[in-house]
Amino acid sequence: MKLTYQRLLPYLFLSPSLLLLAVFVYGPALENIVYSLFSWSSMNPDWRYVGFGNYRHLFSNHIFWASLVNNTLYAVISVAVQVFVALGIAAVLDARVFKRRLVYLFRTTFFLPSILPVTVVGLLWQLIYQPTLGLIDQLLFATGLDSLSRVWLGEEQTAMLAVIMVSQWQWTGYMVALFMVSIAAIPRDLYEALEMEGASRLQQFRYITIPGVREATLILTVITIFGAFKVFDIVWVMTAGGPNHASEVLGTHMYRSAFRDDVVGYASSVATVIFFITICVGMVQLKMQRDR
Repeated sequence: MKLTYQRLLPYLFLSPSLLLLAVFVYGPALENIVYSLFSWSSMNPDWRYVGFGNYRHLFSNHIFWASLVNNTLYAVISVAVQVFVALGIAAVLDARVFKRRLVYLFRTTFFLPSILPVTVVGLLWQLIYQPTLGLIDQLLFATGLDSLSRVWLGEEQTAMLAVIMVSQWQWTGYMVALFMVSIAAIPRDLYEALEMEGASRLQQFRYITIPGVREATLILTVITIFGAFKVFDIVWVMTAGGPNHASEVLGTHMYRSAFRDDVVGYASSVATVIFFITICVGMVQLKMQRDR
């Protein structure tokens, strides 16, 4: 009896969390998959079973593929900037190149944008990107580079990149702070030993810092990819997916289908695709961690 109780005890402690996950995460996810098999709308009580019809429509819709490409571009740039550039910045700040007060100043300055609400950030950068009167175009005019002036959020070629850059501005400092915590956990004796061998700072970064933060890099990369494929708010605030769907992402495509076009079954299929993308990325992370 005692042995049975000891075996059940961990599950008793986990049961509240598992119950909440089942009710608010896994249950709705499975329910959404069921919804995606029907053609229905919020204004029509009649549901019509269409099987994989919504998915056939989804995969033949050019807006879906454009959205998926934009999400992929978002993920690639975010990983490059928020992970690798942030790691480089964190390593420089930790290398004691600057005085301690300057390090605190830089760290705080980089981190501040991440605590701002996304809506505030989107509206702020709308003003910065504003043609002729915005800060960017004003700087281009002042430096004689007015030929580079653009309607940044109003042109199909620049709208998506403009939104992506805002996201990098907001979240790179947050990643820098996390990497600095991870680097601080590396024993300083390793750096001192390699420095005594005549290694440069670049060699110390290559042979100590990068291996020392490998697990943190993997986890932050996965989190960044998750965020890139689930992004919605900053895109909706700044461009609402325009112009001409040039900055459409899966989140805005799903929202527009559900709440403007009222094709909720189709929107559920978009949500299911986002769900499986994130599941696949999570499985890759678990596999890589298990292998190591």
